[in-house]
Amino acid sequence: MSESGQGWEEGSPERLYVITGGRSGGSETSTLDLVTLVRARTGPPPGMPPEQAAIVRLCSSPLSVAEISAYLNLPVSVVTVLLTDLLAEKRVEARSPIPPANLPDVALIEAVMHGLEKL
Repeated sequence: MSESGQGWEEGSPERLYVITGGRSGGSETSTLDLVTLVRARTGPPPGMPPEQAAIVRLCSSPLSVAEISAYLNLPVSVVTVLLTDLLAEKRVEARSPIPPANLPDVALIEAVMHGLEKL
């Protein structure tokens, strides 16, 4: 609590402990990393904890875990715990970003270029 006893300080360990229920990781092995894209499946239901409701509202369009962390001003570890809970409840869906396209072999590109030059 703050010194005045009025509420939680923004980044206090006690606040983060309460938000995550004292957990430092999900109940199952999480595959979430900083670039995992998260999208909400539904809106937040009444009675949802405020941090989770904020995540669901933010993710109406896909956002990365890092972006969610930045927007909510919460550590990535806390956001990961909250997202793991939301994934288990099927409130959000997560996927890895689209991998970069496989580029063709450099030798093939050079052969095409030489062939075009001969035309």
